Amino acid sequence: VHHLIDTHDVEESVEVVGYRDQARAAIEAVRSRGRTPLLVGGSGLYVQAVLDDLRFPGTDPSVRQRLEGELAQVGPEVLHGRLAAIDPAAAEAILPSNGRRIVRALEVNEITGASFVATLGPAQPWTRSVRIGWDPGQEAVDRAIAARVDLMWRDGFVGEVESLRERLTRARTASRAVGYRQILDALEAGDDPDTAREPTVVATRRLARRQRAWFRRDPRVHWLQSSWQVEQILGTLEI
Repeated sequence: VHHLIDTHDVEESVEVVGYRDQARAAIEAVRSRGRTPLLVGGSGLYVQAVLDDLRFPGTDPSVRQRLEGELAQVGPEVLHGRLAAIDPAAAEAILPSNGRRIVRALEVNEITGASFVATLGPAQPWTRSVRIGWDPGQEAVDRAIAARVDLMWRDGFVGEVESLRERLTRARTASRAVGYRQILDALEAGDDPDTAREPTVVATRRLARRQRAWFRRDPRVHWLQSSWQVEQILGTLEI
């Protein structure tokens, strides 16, 4: 059974603390049935927020409003460059196109005077867990990403974005997601949406590299290279 799929309307913003609380509730529910929960994939920050007791700094509405105004005026890439100059670790973990997370990292830095990553605090586990990473190699990952994007296009992803286009303009989170952003940009420019396919592949590969780097920094992750190793582990679990 999969959890936390189709839990939000496309216009709703998704924040890490809300996701953490939902995921932990699902984990406890699975455990109460005598089963082993698996937390699979996702952003490194979101996964760590579930498994570790991180400290999330508060917000300052005036600082947030000013930074969001700058984001609208100059775009996320400019703010990402500023973030890279003052907080390289945060900039490495955040895509240059992810304006919402860039603004949050800049806000935390301005409020606390410390790195966004550093303010999360030491990684104290929320619960016992075994952390497993599967790394078949960059070439294999790149091929899989290209195949996945092709499948998304064949399965009607462009039509989905077109049908949601008006609502996506009001969606702070979904409109910036990889794939959605590229198709929306093509539609805004009056281009054939198929021109967004290759930029989606490139953006997904860039995101995958950043996430891989995040997990590689965690010494608690046990890395596997072969799919049969993953299947062997899954075969031993009560899921």
